[in-house]
Amino acid sequence: MGSIASVIIFIMLALLAGCGNGPSSGGQGPQYIPASQAKPEVEVAYRLAIHPLHNPAKLHLTYQPLIDHLNARLVGCRVVLEASRDYAAFEAKYQARAPEIILPNPWQALQAMQVGYAVIACAGDPGDFRGIILVRKDGGIDVPADLVGKAVSYPAPTALAACIMPQSFLHAQGIDVTKDIENRYVGSQESSILNVVHGHVAAGATWPPPWRSFQEDHPEQAAQLVVRWETPPLINNAVMVRGDLPAEVSGQLRHLLVELGDSKEGQQVLARCGTARFIPATNQDYEPVRRFVERFEREVRPITAP
Repeated sequence: MGSIASVIIFIMLALLAGCGNGPSSGGQGPQYIPASQAKPEVEVAYRLAIHPLHNPAKLHLTYQPLIDHLNARLVGCRVVLEASRDYAAFEAKYQARAPEIILPNPWQALQAMQVGYAVIACAGDPGDFRGIILVRKDGGIDVPADLVGKAVSYPAPTALAACIMPQSFLHAQGIDVTKDIENRYVGSQESSILNVVHGHVAAGATWPPPWRSFQEDHPEQAAQLVVRWETPPLINNAVMVRGDLPAEVSGQLRHLLVELGDSKEGQQVLARCGTARFIPATNQDYEPVRRFVERFEREVRPITAP
């Protein structure tokens, strides 16, 4: 009986030794990891949806460096870039409160405020947010009256700089944009420009960043065009966050965007996305846009309808 008890004790001691976490355990049994070495929790991903400045492929090419820059510095979260095929698709997204972060044009910013988004920054110099009207150099369009009875292209009826502001300019020049010209809403900035290149329209509206990009990507086609008119500027595009985004995330985003111009790397990121800088801003900064829109709808046309 004593020998059996000795064997049992020996086996129990061996089992206890096998459960140790020291070198003699050979790596078997539970391993205790200091809290400082524990694997961090999975980061939360927030979607950043940008209005159709370019086609989706071009948008990813130009804005992915910004996303990479943010993700290398954000703590506890990351941002995923989301493009939209056209203005209507983008507007449906924020109306449904789907993306947590958006970069809309100023008119869209006013609409997004109504569904619970708030401005944290302005994207680009205000003076760069202006409409331009392109014509072919050989098109014979010299004064606004030359457009009467002809077609003009725009990305969308809700494109502020590339449609609403040019139509406001033409209205001020005595053109009834609902009767005197044919308005063609062609889906994107590049399409508006290409319609002029190919002679499908007498003039096409866009705004400086897409026009600069088109000149770089298609210099021979761009050389066939000339900027015939420019509108006065308004405040630039907004960076907005959904109301339920944690305040610490909003704060990080604002800080990282605003400080981009302080470093050489940040300046390169800004250059890639065609934005001079990001400026701190709030909803109140877009009140001039609200007043402009109210006057436009009163004097020219409703913005929500072509």
